[in-house]
Amino acid sequence: MTKLLSTSELVTNYCSKRWFLTLGGKTLTTRKEYKATKLVGYSPQQMYNIVSDVGSYKTFLPFCKKSDVLLKEKEFLKGKLVIGFPPLVESYISHVTLRENELVKAICTDSRLFDHLITVWQFSPGVREASNTSVVTFYLSFQFKSMLYSQMANIIFNELVSKMENAFLKEAGRRYGKPTVTPQTLKITKS
Repeated sequence: MTKLLSTSELVTNYCSKRWFLTLGGKTLTTRKEYKATKLVGYSPQQMYNIVSDVGSYKTFLPFCKKSDVLLKEKEFLKGKLVIGFPPLVESYISHVTLRENELVKAICTDSRLFDHLITVWQFSPGVREASNTSVVTFYLSFQFKSMLYSQMANIIFNELVSKMENAFLKEAGRRYGKPTVTPQTLKITKS
């Protein structure tokens, strides 16, 4: 069985280089990272079911034009995604580690677009007082190979991450009905 790496180990192993650029006199990193922890009105199982359903991403995830599962095993899948937001449309392969009701970790491989792309979703029980709640931690780290795309990402990063997170919660509502609690952000870090 493959050892699962922590988020910090992933960043160290797969993102060892950090590139910088200057824009308007400010130094900007081309690597973007985001981590948010939220209390949501759906169970860990329900959130895990949505995030691990890579084949359905094309039906609800913004900018996802196509999503196919190429290989699926109990604790692993290989997915091919085609993403598009003007002016680019690209495909890439993700190797996805699955731990039922706990974790979905995707590492992008075989990409002309990204130097690296890592997403990690962690699920844990929410508050006892409210049924069907969970604490969801979402981590995203990416760096484009192109300096132009990196500059564009700096401009739209916050909107992009917000749309992604909201798409998964909206899909939870479609599949499971109204949430038992209003989503609450517990912590956010960005760089």
